[in-house]
Amino acid sequence: MLVHPSSIDLSNRSLRFLTRQLVVRRQEIGTRWRRLSAARQAMVVALAYLRCGDTYAQLAAGFGIGIATVYRYIREAVDLLAALAPTLTEAMETIREKAFVILDGTLLPIDRIAADTPYYSGKHKRHGMNVQVLTDPFGRLLWASPALPGSTHDLTAARQHGIIDALADAGLSCWADKAYQGAGGPVRVPFRGRRLKRWKRRHNTTHAKIRCIGEQAMATLKGWRLLRKLRCSTNRITDVVKAVLVLHHASA
Repeated sequence: MLVHPSSIDLSNRSLRFLTRQLVVRRQEIGTRWRRLSAARQAMVVALAYLRCGDTYAQLAAGFGIGIATVYRYIREAVDLLAALAPTLTEAMETIREKAFVILDGTLLPIDRIAADTPYYSGKHKRHGMNVQVLTDPFGRLLWASPALPGSTHDLTAARQHGIIDALADAGLSCWADKAYQGAGGPVRVPFRGRRLKRWKRRHNTTHAKIRCIGEQAMATLKGWRLLRKLRCSTNRITDVVKAVLVLHHASA
């Protein structure tokens, strides 16, 4: 197998954070020996799997372990990280201190077949999972929702997750795109229509400038290459997103 040195754009703090969590986990369950150390396991999960999107076969060959071992290592670490992810209620303790937030939805592509109708997004013309994201005024990722089938409308997803009610209870303003038309409460959306008055067009321009800051959070998510094309079970995607969120916050 050919190998070559390369760099990975991930903070050492993320790797150290995951390594500490894995060491504690091994102590709790009384692990005596494993093929890879906690630090190497963290590299498998945080760097090679989540950040680079390498397959199980590539990881097994690269780290000199079996595919079943790779699966167990990844499952253990992702579950461990997902358990540390904040709920929306917990995240609101930090979010309520912001001047406002930006709400947007994204589709995480998956390798589903055409028969899987619930996962097909008519808007994006592909199969995927819908994830709602809250961003601060500077484009920093604050919270990501559990994943829903790609056919779920953004407004439906926001209501199902309780995002709108949580923002209303906190008295916090929220900027969102036209997909959230009719959300009411704290959610501000642009005006719809082609022949708008001049002041409405100016409002939409200002609104778009604010919303585009939220795209930085989307870029943060998609920086984890696994999320660009998920090959795992759809039942595992929520935990993967939570794991990425925890590692992202650990590196901040």
